[in-house]
Amino acid sequence: MSIPTTEVFANRVRLYARRRRAETARARAMASGFPKGATERLLLVTQPERIPQSQIYPFHHYAADLDRLYGASVREADTWAVLRGEVPRATGATVVAFQTPFDIADADLTRLVETLRAQNPGARIVCLDWFAPTDLRNAARMDPLVDLYVKKHLLRDRSRYGQPTRGDTNLTDYFNRRYDINEAEQCHEIPPGFLDKLVLGPSFLTAPGILPALASRRPRGLRPIDLHGRFAVGGTPWYAGMRGEAETALAQLDGLSVLKGEGVPLPRFMVEMSRSKLGFSPFGYGEVCWRDYEAIMAGAVLLKPDMSHIETAPDIFEAWETYVPVAWDLSDFDKVTRQVCADDALRERIASSAFDRLHDWLLSDAFARAMAPLFG
Repeated sequence: MSIPTTEVFANRVRLYARRRRAETARARAMASGFPKGATERLLLVTQPERIPQSQIYPFHHYAADLDRLYGASVREADTWAVLRGEVPRATGATVVAFQTPFDIADADLTRLVETLRAQNPGARIVCLDWFAPTDLRNAARMDPLVDLYVKKHLLRDRSRYGQPTRGDTNLTDYFNRRYDINEAEQCHEIPPGFLDKLVLGPSFLTAPGILPALASRRPRGLRPIDLHGRFAVGGTPWYAGMRGEAETALAQLDGLSVLKGEGVPLPRFMVEMSRSKLGFSPFGYGEVCWRDYEAIMAGAVLLKPDMSHIETAPDIFEAWETYVPVAWDLSDFDKVTRQVCADDALRERIASSAFDRLHDWLLSDAFARAMAPLFG
C-alpha cells in the first residue's frame, strides 16, 4: 500500500525532536554538581545508547515528582568516562544508580563500583539492568557490590531463578529444546537474599521516542493493513529458528493484508503501524520488545506469544484485555489472528484499554513511586 511521504517526514521530525530533548536533558544533568540543601542526591551513571537511555529518561522527565516525594535532585555521568578515570561534576551523592555494558569484565565492574563508592561515601549503590533477557545472570557478582538491583521485567514465579536452563535464559531453554539445539546448560546462582534487592522498573514505554506519544492521544483512522509483521529473522540458532517460524506463520495468512520484511526506517514503520489492525511482536533476545509499545502507541492491537510468566510495570500484558496472546509454538496463530481481524469491537476494546493503561500511568507519579526503594 502507499504510505504518504508527508506523514513519514512528520514522524521523522517528531522523533528527532524527542531524541534531541532527551540528549539535552542528559547534557544538562551532566553539566553541574548537586544543589545545596537537596535531601537526596541521585547520581545516574549511564550509557548513551538508545536502549540504556530508555531506562534513564524517566528520571529526568519525572524530576519534579522525585523532588516532591523524596527531596531528590538528579544528576548524570557517563559510565565510560568514570571507567576512564574522569570525575563527574556531581559527587557526594546519597544514591548512585549505575548501568554497565552487557559483557563488562569482573575487574572493570569492581573498579567502577569502588570508584563510585570513593566519590560518594555512604551512598546507596543501585544497579540499573537495561538488558533484554529476564534472567539474573549477574546476581552472584552483583550481590556483594550493590544494595538494590532494578530490572525492567521479571519472572512472576521467582522460584524459576537459579534453575538450570539450556543456554542462558528461559527463552533459550524453550527454543533450544523445541528445535533440538544442543547448547550447553547454564545455571545462574542466586545468592541468599538477592531477590529481596530486586526493584521492578518500567520497560520501553519510558523511552524518549515513546513516552510523549503515549502521554498524548491514541491515533485513530482507517486501518487497511490487517497485520503488521516486520521483524528481523537472522541471529543465533535458537533465535533464527524462532523468528523463522514466525515468518512462516505470516506467510500462511492467505486472504489477509500482511506487511512483512525488515529494514524499514522507524518513521515509516510507525506510519505503517498506525494503519494496521494488529501488530505482531515475536520474542527477541528477551520477551519484551520495542514493538510491544510501538504497536500500542500507534493504536494497533498487540499480538504476541503468551506473556503470563512476565511481570513488568505497568502490567501491559493482560491477556485479551491489553494484548492478544498466542501459543509459543504458534499453533493457534492463524485462528487467533483471523478472529481478532474480524472483530472490530474486540480490537477497539483491547487497543483502547492498552493505550489508556500506559497513558494513565505516564500521566501519574507512578514512576517516581516505583523508585521509592532507591531513596530508602
